[in-house]
Amino acid sequence: MDIYFAIEVISVLFGLAFLVLLIRQNILCWWFGIAGSLLSIFLFYHTKLYSEAILYTYYVLMGFYGFYSWNKNKSKNNLTLAVSEKGLVFHIIAIVSSALTAICLGWYFENYSEASSPYLDALTTIFSFFATYLEVKKILSAWIYWIIINGLTIGLYLTKGLDIYSTLSVIYFLLSFVGYIKWKKELV
Repeated sequence: MDIYFAIEVISVLFGLAFLVLLIRQNILCWWFGIAGSLLSIFLFYHTKLYSEAILYTYYVLMGFYGFYSWNKNKSKNNLTLAVSEKGLVFHIIAIVSSALTAICLGWYFENYSEASSPYLDALTTIFSFFATYLEVKKILSAWIYWIIINGLTIGLYLTKGLDIYSTLSVIYFLLSFVGYIKWKKELV
């Protein structure tokens, strides 16, 4: 068995555990996210998806922050941080600034590296930064962003021969709808 294939399988299993636990708002999700992301960093660097490697480094950091944030916000009734939402102006500013940042990052990797699919890689990476932040803060619209991001990453991973990650993106895409519906029921 190829070592990269084994890393891909293990990281995908951790990723699935992360998402299922996230949907259930179980704080243990963050530890699975951290472990899977650490493995993914190595894999994405190997496949020259440098923006993805940066993204998964961010996931590791946000995993620790997510655990801290969810744990800190527990009430005396042992409930975690409540699901909430942001307004339209917040999202417009976030979308414009994220798109501009993605263009700059894509340009950088196109001109200064051997990156594969630099603009799509940068777009999914930058918006994933934002969506992950929304997850940590339990903002409902995080799931909308993930539906779009996961849809785009299916093709990105297929072009790099990362069939298992592509399958994971399909599962993430479908489960993002479930996450949205489940969290919407708990919207404050």
